[in-house]
Amino acid sequence: MEKALEGKIILVTGATGGIGAAIVEQLAGHGAWPIIHYGRDKTGAEKLLSRINGQGSIVQADLSSGNGAFDLWHKAREVHGRIHGLVNNAGIRTEISIDASPEEWKTAWAKEFQINFFAAADLSKEAIGHFKKFGGGHIINISSRAAQRGYVGEALPYGASKAALINLTKSIARSYGQDGVVSIAIAPGWVRTEMAEAFIATHGEAAAVADIPIGQMAMPSDVAQLVAFALRPSQASLNGSTIDFNGGSYIR
Repeated sequence: MEKALEGKIILVTGATGGIGAAIVEQLAGHGAWPIIHYGRDKTGAEKLLSRINGQGSIVQADLSSGNGAFDLWHKAREVHGRIHGLVNNAGIRTEISIDASPEEWKTAWAKEFQINFFAAADLSKEAIGHFKKFGGGHIINISSRAAQRGYVGEALPYGASKAALINLTKSIARSYGQDGVVSIAIAPGWVRTEMAEAFIATHGEAAAVADIPIGQMAMPSDVAQLVAFALRPSQASLNGSTIDFNGGSYIR
């Protein structure tokens, strides 16, 4: 495999999930040194590190807390003085009905935005300052097709938080591109993760791919390959882009 990311130290949030783990494996394969973030799944993080033959580091932080992202960045910097890339992959999907109580409604929105958006914004703040000081770097935000075309009524916070992530990506690109900061969003549609498998178990495969013209979901490894490509120094002109990755189920 081409070592296009040789020597690059890249922090990946939510790295023990399906997409996150695939990103870590792909980055290691391209010569990078992934920093594997986990919230609760220490065992999963250790197994992932073993799969990449120890070519990485493990850092724990709770991104659901207000200072969790700052804590994560501080810990990562303690291990590595220089970080070259940040992949904001951590995310959750909360189902909340419009019939919920105001307290339940606000709690769901606050939790979803904290993990899907505020933590990414906090990490981006730290990364931008670091990149400006040390010669540039990449920020890759894993958004969603839901941010582009809207989302289902029982999970409104998800689409809204992912849309905010795309706007953050664009603003960083326009404001800090001249400082060597490259900011890119990737917006997948259905990816065959645990969430997708749960949907298939309830509704069937046909329902899951019904509105995907190519008739299939992406695999986590497919998303990971795109992330690795976007992180290449040669791809600076992708700055500000939102890369749709949905099999034609949403076309701008």
